[in-house]
Amino acid sequence: MTATHTRQADSTKQGWAEGLTAFAGVMLVLVGLLDIFRGIMAIASDDIFLTTRNYAFQFDLTGWGWVHLALGAVAVIVSIGLFQTATWARVAGVAIAGLVIIANFLSLPYYPVWSVVMIAISGFIIWALCVVRRDESFDPYEHAPHDM
Repeated sequence: MTATHTRQADSTKQGWAEGLTAFAGVMLVLVGLLDIFRGIMAIASDDIFLTTRNYAFQFDLTGWGWVHLALGAVAVIVSIGLFQTATWARVAGVAIAGLVIIANFLSLPYYPVWSVVMIAISGFIIWALCVVRRDESFDPYEHAPHDM
């Protein structure tokens, strides 16, 4: 009876770990793609963005575009690793989401509402990647039935 209860608890933990990792992976893909599009718009000097004088962290709009384009590309690559439940991808996902938060904070005057939305989504990504402990993470190859 104890073995059955332990297996059910393990499968529940594995379900949460899989779900949160998948959530973080999907959200990181979205953040990456949106950052890529934002970078392309900024590089193309789209008139969607505001220009602010006397901002402490002032780059030109093209500079911010390249920053967002690079962060978005790396985020999409890291999200592929999250779908494969790689430990390096969880660590890199937290780091990239943190850098996205910093970049969006620093470029806040250029597109304020969108920057706040991206900061919130990146915060959820960090939460989802950090809430699952390493011993709860699920490796589908480790638990696959073996051929006899």
